[in-house]
Amino acid sequence: MKTTRRSGILMHITSLPSDEGIGTLGRGAYEFGDFLKKTGTCIWQTLPIGPTGYGESPYQSTSTFAGNPMLIDLNALFEEGILDKRPPQNTPCAHVDYQAVREEKVPLLKRAFELSYEKLKPEISAFRQKNDWVEDYALFEAVREKFDFVKWSDWPDDGIKKREKKSLEKYSEELKEAVEFNVFNQFLFDRQWEKLKFYLNVNGIKLFGDMPIYVAEDSADTWVNPGLFRLDRDMRPVKVAGVPPDYFSADGQRWGNPCYDWRAHKKQGYSWWVKRMKGAAQRFDIVRIDHFIGFANYYSIPAECPTAREGKWKKGPGKDLFKAIKKGVPQLEIVAENLGVVNNRVKNLLKWTGYPGMNVLQFAFGADVTNGALPGNIKKQCFYYTGTHDNATTFEWWQSASKEEKSLAKKALGLKPGDDVVDRMILAVLFSRASTAIAPMQDFLGLGAEARMNTPGTVGGTNWRWRMSKDALTPELAARIKKLNKQGERGIK
Repeated sequence: MKTTRRSGILMHITSLPSDEGIGTLGRGAYEFGDFLKKTGTCIWQTLPIGPTGYGESPYQSTSTFAGNPMLIDLNALFEEGILDKRPPQNTPCAHVDYQAVREEKVPLLKRAFELSYEKLKPEISAFRQKNDWVEDYALFEAVREKFDFVKWSDWPDDGIKKREKKSLEKYSEELKEAVEFNVFNQFLFDRQWEKLKFYLNVNGIKLFGDMPIYVAEDSADTWVNPGLFRLDRDMRPVKVAGVPPDYFSADGQRWGNPCYDWRAHKKQGYSWWVKRMKGAAQRFDIVRIDHFIGFANYYSIPAECPTAREGKWKKGPGKDLFKAIKKGVPQLEIVAENLGVVNNRVKNLLKWTGYPGMNVLQFAFGADVTNGALPGNIKKQCFYYTGTHDNATTFEWWQSASKEEKSLAKKALGLKPGDDVVDRMILAVLFSRASTAIAPMQDFLGLGAEARMNTPGTVGGTNWRWRMSKDALTPELAARIKKLNKQGERGIK
């Protein structure tokens, strides 16, 4: 792990300004990269970039390998001649309306497919050879659409659910055009992503991605590899993931993702995980593995239980998995999301891997002076945040903090009357010993509850929908962040 002092901004692609109703891999992304360079910030952290599933959550994707077609920039397709007319220029909006975006973008992507598939066929063929997952994913999405997007475990018992050869051949032929369209979209996504990543890297900026530990039940991953998950003969989960009841939730959290069959993974030498990490290494310079705790010990809930009350802790794969990952993907910089109940087994695994963990400043202000998230207790090998996508924005947190929390924060941060609390918390993270300091874009903008990205344990509402205003990236803001980076002795040299 490099010890160079770095800073980053957490900003999901969907939150970027654009006139397409959602942030894309187009001009807004390049402008954000230019903004990062001006501020001296060398890391851009995103959330998972796969096709969103249940509740539009990027953590419930229909594929761990695919990119979200809704992030494809249509204006760029027009400028390249892949699309024959410029897409409608929508009025900038503060939140993503995912259904409206799909209704507008899908027909235009189909138009691009009709116009340009044949002339791009040689490049698409090369893409297919390089990405063997794309055939199964494309068929999965085509069949899913045919059956009105019901879960694959509810597909007809004609052999497609269990991937019988004759049935796969039948649907591949019947849905050939839809399959080709899905491959085409993945090709376009990959092409735009590679161009953006190259541009950022040339300008000294690393892309930092996020990998959920679990995959969605309704995903190409479970359909293609049912033996790697705890599923029954009808392809339905037997055990699902979550976390136990605690102070914040009397019923715990039942996430619903199928648990892994770690014995089956071990028999295969963890090849699926190595392939997954290799895919992440192609897209990102740094990857955060979400819920790292689950590799040491995971919470297994009987699928028939409506809450997490009946779950039990089980041992995870531990070192065996990471031996395979280190051997298969030695070049990838990995960060462990180790927030939560960290027992000795988790601590020992983290120490053995050598991966840096995380700390969040908002969690620092309890009564315990040994709290590892306090600025004075932060270790060098650490990614230190003001907050994450699952937290309130720092401004919102301060407004709702208890008197005790505010008192402890004032003391720890040296707050004086008239100080900007959000700026002081950002400075505390930047000034800390942590090798990498990161704050969400919402904190740099001083935004409140209206800009919160996600509230854990809830579905729908404003989750995953926040978007930054088109005029937010001002020269004054760039100068302020650059000054903060300079004070914290961080950033692009």
